[in-house]
Amino acid sequence: MRMNTREKGAQKEEQVCARLRSEGVNIVERNFRNRQGEIDIVGYDGCYLVFFEVKYRSGKNRGSAAEAVGFAKQRKICRVADYYRMIHHCSEDTPIRFDVVAVDGEEMRWIKDAFSYII
Repeated sequence: MRMNTREKGAQKEEQVCARLRSEGVNIVERNFRNRQGEIDIVGYDGCYLVFFEVKYRSGKNRGSAAEAVGFAKQRKICRVADYYRMIHHCSEDTPIRFDVVAVDGEEMRWIKDAFSYII
C-alpha cells in the first residue's frame, strides 16, 4: 500500500526527530500551530531555542527541499515563533535560531541558522 503525502511527511518528520535527538537536541514540541501557521519542531540545541522547519522532496522535479523554504515561509515561521515565545514566557535573553532540515529522497541535511529573524 502506498503512503499519501501527509503520511510520508509524518514518517520523514519522525526520522528527522530521531536524528535531532541523536545529535543532542531536546525536542519540546512538535507541530506547534496557531492561526498564523505551524512550526514543525521546537527544541533546544545547547542554549539555543531552535525552531525547525522540515521539508521533504522525493525527487528534484520541484527543486530541492531547502529551496522550498522561501521568504514568505520564513516570515510566517518567525511570526509563529514570536507567539510561541510569548505564551511560553521565554526570556528576551534566550538565544533563538531558525534551522531547516531538508530531506531530498533519502538524503537528510540539517542546515543550522538557515535564516535570520524576519519582522
